[in-house]
Amino acid sequence: MSDTAAAVRSVWSRQHLRQHPMRTLGIVVFLLLRSLYGLFWLAAGLNKLRKGWLTTDILLRIFEDRLTEMHPASFQVWFLENFAMPLYRLTAWVVTCGEVYVGIALLLGLTTRWAAGVAFFILLGFSAGGYYDASLLPFFLLAIMMMSWPSGHWLGLDGWFLRSNPEWRWLR
Repeated sequence: MSDTAAAVRSVWSRQHLRQHPMRTLGIVVFLLLRSLYGLFWLAAGLNKLRKGWLTTDILLRIFEDRLTEMHPASFQVWFLENFAMPLYRLTAWVVTCGEVYVGIALLLGLTTRWAAGVAFFILLGFSAGGYYDASLLPFFLLAIMMMSWPSGHWLGLDGWFLRSNPEWRWLR
């Protein structure tokens, strides 16, 4: 068994739990945050599917409304007019499918770091389009933390796959 696979298995051993109670508590809290974050993204993606984002021009209308709320010389207006609006169908697919993927992946602990990277990318797109405020900061912070820490190894399919296939570098 590789060092990584052994480390994945040892996090939940009785000995590790007794020796590192605060670390274990931190891991449990982080796993709870990962689950809540995953539920948020899954609900957002399913809501967009329910509203027909993939088959209607609803996103284009949202962008047009947003343009009226921003300064015409801002980067956000430029981004919406030159990128997001001409490619609104592609944008709708990327955002909707990305949100569903992020939600499912975080809930299952499968490709957790990749999913957090997709969440970060979507959040950057929201910010570039003028949909930002202080409430996005915790979402960015959670995405960065989930890209940094191996929570899928602690509890999730990443750990199971890594134990079975320690040579799979994309799960580390």
